[in-house]
Amino acid sequence: MALFDLKTLLSENTYPGRGIVVGRSADGKCAMIAYFIMGRSVNSRNRVFEAFPGGMRTKAFDESKLSDPSLIIYNPYLAVENKTDIITNGDQTNTVYDHLVAGGSFESALRTRCFEPDEPNYTPRISGVLCYDFAQQDFTYKLSILKSTGGDPRGCQRFFYEYAALAGVGHFIHTYKCDGDPIPSFYGEPEEVALPNTAQELADLVWENLNEHNKVSLFVRCVPLDGSAPTQIIINKNV
Repeated sequence: MALFDLKTLLSENTYPGRGIVVGRSADGKCAMIAYFIMGRSVNSRNRVFEAFPGGMRTKAFDESKLSDPSLIIYNPYLAVENKTDIITNGDQTNTVYDHLVAGGSFESALRTRCFEPDEPNYTPRISGVLCYDFAQQDFTYKLSILKSTGGDPRGCQRFFYEYAALAGVGHFIHTYKCDGDPIPSFYGEPEEVALPNTAQELADLVWENLNEHNKVSLFVRCVPLDGSAPTQIIINKNV
């Protein structure tokens, strides 16, 4: 199976926006998650990631420069007990969490949501969920994108993708195809990429190849399928 090179996909795109990578480590022992944010405005760049028990949030680096929190302050990552991880680029993380806890599904949650109301970009909402079976040392994962119909806000297109977790294989989805004005939305299926073995290797791969001018923060989570303690890494440009 021919896989995309994540380094190339990142280094050759000055503005993929926000991105999610989910898959299985090369040695097959871990589930891997990476989530990054980028920014062009002062408001978007004025952020850091901060972990808390059971999740991770965005927060303003300098509260005095925070002009509009509505689309930039949210929980990108939440865990449902120790069996499900949710990763998204907006407050739909909480929507998915609430639906799963109430017995609903990833899909039913996201059918209640739409793309972001940030005219003229109408930024897609991208989301992922990982469901663990530690007894079998395995997991499955899903990705989704909710986006406007070719930039027309009168229609919301909802796409869902479900994957078996294969060693060394991940899937990468991001909000934007590239930079622009308005910024063109990602299109097509999530890109199949090769993954390394460790959280640090994945963090280095992503952070070092994101555009230096536009990158803001990175979150990486590596979950051993033998049930041992996960590894989490947060890198913030603002320190």
